[in-house]
Amino acid sequence: MPQPSSELQAVASLQQITAGPGWINAVRFLDTRLDWLDRVHVSLTEIPAPTFLESARAEYMAQKFRDLGLQRVRVDAAGNVLAERPGADANFVLLAAHLDTVFPAGTPVKVQTVNGRFCAPGISDNGAGLAALVGIAAALQESKVATGLSLLFAATVGEEGEGDLCGMRRIFSQKELCRITKAVLVIDGASIQRTATAGLGSRRFRVEVRGPGGHSWSDFGRVNPVHALADAVTQLSRLPLPSRPRTTMNVGLIHGGSAVNVIPDSAWMKLDVRSTEACELQRLTGSIETIMRAAVEAENQRGDGKLEYRIVPIGDRPAAQLPADARILQIIRDVDQYFSVETRFETSSTDGNIPLSLGIETITTGGGGTGGDAHTANEWYDPQGRELGLKRILVATLMLAGITRSSGER
Repeated sequence: MPQPSSELQAVASLQQITAGPGWINAVRFLDTRLDWLDRVHVSLTEIPAPTFLESARAEYMAQKFRDLGLQRVRVDAAGNVLAERPGADANFVLLAAHLDTVFPAGTPVKVQTVNGRFCAPGISDNGAGLAALVGIAAALQESKVATGLSLLFAATVGEEGEGDLCGMRRIFSQKELCRITKAVLVIDGASIQRTATAGLGSRRFRVEVRGPGGHSWSDFGRVNPVHALADAVTQLSRLPLPSRPRTTMNVGLIHGGSAVNVIPDSAWMKLDVRSTEACELQRLTGSIETIMRAAVEAENQRGDGKLEYRIVPIGDRPAAQLPADARILQIIRDVDQYFSVETRFETSSTDGNIPLSLGIETITTGGGGTGGDAHTANEWYDPQGRELGLKRILVATLMLAGITRSSGER
């Protein structure tokens, strides 16, 4: 494996890349092998991959990387699939797409084709991203282009829900990998009209209230965890939230009790707080604590017995912003101008939050085609236009990594 070098001389302009024989080979591949990529897309989507249960889909991706001839294909301790395409320099450009879906185990994921669309839970988020990751790797291998920086491909676990970006966290928990990763392209979903350049921060909590419980008649008057929790939810819903920085709070799950004639001995809720600014997340974390304490104390004063509560963090996604002068931002603008793509730069919550928070230049974008009804049983993906998304990512990757002057001259 080559060693990191700050003196690597590599051609990286858009015009030189798109005029070279390697690019012609890659485009030929993308234009003629889309049916193959459609089949890959369908096959990987039909492998269930709920968060924390992605291993079967991970093995499928690992085998695809091996089939394409990528090097050092492995599954790490978190379950991420990693594969490398060495360049002249051992510093990396990372391309990533998440493996997991929001759907629980047992959800039917048989892909149906309706009017040219693929329909199945997870077909777009993130079947489209994973298919694009495979397509880019295949096009690069076909192109024979030699890059300046090495390329690291990652199919990550735990991006959705309570996965809390655990796969990407694992990758960047390695200090040496942080040091040698020079840019990150995250592929999430289909749309190339939306590009995330900022990571939306979020904190998630499970709030539990416990008490003695009892019979609704003979023990009437005892403290009730559901009553305290309901009071807290009411107070949380009335909290003033700023529009700048945009900040939201949502109670997404609530549970308590075992029967209509039983005073519950426990109740819990899960809530999600999001903001573009870390200071708002911190402020609201304090508000949740204050409101819960007051609600439990009020119920304890009204009834017999004693309630206790605890707030358990179950997610913490850092807020982060790509600098306005970032090289990766200028590259994606140049690429979009070249392909006449109009994209909106947005704030979003993705795997990209982690490298962004570490100061690594990162964007998140779609793999091409169109999709809709994400996170529902009616999710769909239309592959028309997939090749444009792939070419866009491919050019951006080669501009970030650079191509050696001998590329295409073999």
